[in-house]
Amino acid sequence: MSMIGVAVGLGNIWRFPYMVGEFGGAPFVLFYVLMAALVGVPALMAEWTLGRNTRRGPVGAFERAGVPFGRGLGWFFFFIVVAAIGYYSNAVGWVLFHAVAYLAEGVGATFDPSIILPPENGFSLPSFLLQLGCTSLVILACAGILLKGLKRGIERASKVIMPLLLVSLLVLIIRGVTLPGAWAGIEWFLFKFEPGALTGSVMLAALGQAVFSLSLGGTYMVVYGSYLDDQSDLRKNAVWTAAGDITAGLLAGFAIFPAVFALGLEPSGGPALLFSTLPRVFADLPAGWLFGTIFFIGLAGAAYLSDVAALEVLVAGLTDNTKITRTRAVWWVAGLVFLFALPPMINMGVFVPWDLTFGSGMQTFGALVAVLTVGWALNRADVVRELSSGSASPPPAWLYPWLRYVIPFAIVSVGVWWLMTEVFGVV
Repeated sequence: MSMIGVAVGLGNIWRFPYMVGEFGGAPFVLFYVLMAALVGVPALMAEWTLGRNTRRGPVGAFERAGVPFGRGLGWFFFFIVVAAIGYYSNAVGWVLFHAVAYLAEGVGATFDPSIILPPENGFSLPSFLLQLGCTSLVILACAGILLKGLKRGIERASKVIMPLLLVSLLVLIIRGVTLPGAWAGIEWFLFKFEPGALTGSVMLAALGQAVFSLSLGGTYMVVYGSYLDDQSDLRKNAVWTAAGDITAGLLAGFAIFPAVFALGLEPSGGPALLFSTLPRVFADLPAGWLFGTIFFIGLAGAAYLSDVAALEVLVAGLTDNTKITRTRAVWWVAGLVFLFALPPMINMGVFVPWDLTFGSGMQTFGALVAVLTVGWALNRADVVRELSSGSASPPPAWLYPWLRYVIPFAIVSVGVWWLMTEVFGVV
């Protein structure tokens, strides 16, 4: 539940629907599921293997594994995570503000929660100040749980938050698919394939979403792998984590897109899609404020767990590689993340490229480096031993070659295809 809590968050419930909307529906969804299964599951095993074998976070793990310039590479990923957590914490703040708005509606104090969202362009002082306050609160709450430790914090919270989010999603799905015109949304989401729809951009975005939603990137899962005991079955855990992650994304799509089409909204609504669609659904429900409160509290909780996991990567990076105490490292990390959260608050013209760069591009690069490290830097016997620990049977013979050759080839191929088709226009 903790690993699923790390992987399932805004990447599934907020980012997945908006990426599906931006990149054309069913072709994106199909390629995303394929990438999550064929690349994501083995890559999860690889990152946990790297973390458990070295017992280090990303800064120390690459160096200890024998990667050339491994320490510098680890620090590079450290700052990529800082930039990514900054904008992610802003989005968690949006969700938190919407939860407060629905709770306030229940006691008769109605206000428009969308005022917290950044404008499409330009600058809005009310939006900026609201984001400043909510993001600060989110980061401080993450710091609080990190000071208490993972065992007492994340695991305990996961057992409550994940079931709550699942129940609220099921309520939304039932309402959404029963709206008049909802089938058009389901068809577009899962079944409508037009010739030439699977472009380089769609494939790259789908691969990036799979990496992002599974919290891959040579950072998060490496740290969590370093905490796993020797009896944890990496293969089984990877399958269950990916299955929970994919399921959460598909459930979010069923909650959003039938309602989008039934209400006559535009699916390519960008990062604000979730916040423009669901309020219309809640308004059509008896006691909609109550369902809105449950959903946004559950979503804020899941997003918060992912945010805590991301901050833990940075804390581990500092404590493993400097003489800074854990308490001081938590506060240093909180301050850094807050600074990097400021630029994406300005408008969507900053937020969206920031998201695609640090959320999709750099995390995919980090996942590639982590898999190459496991396949080419670690000793094969050590890798096989890690993949065997906790399991009743050894790993299948094809798994190690898959990690060593197929996954790097797949990631590089998608990137090259995108460059050739979308940047250079060669193909």
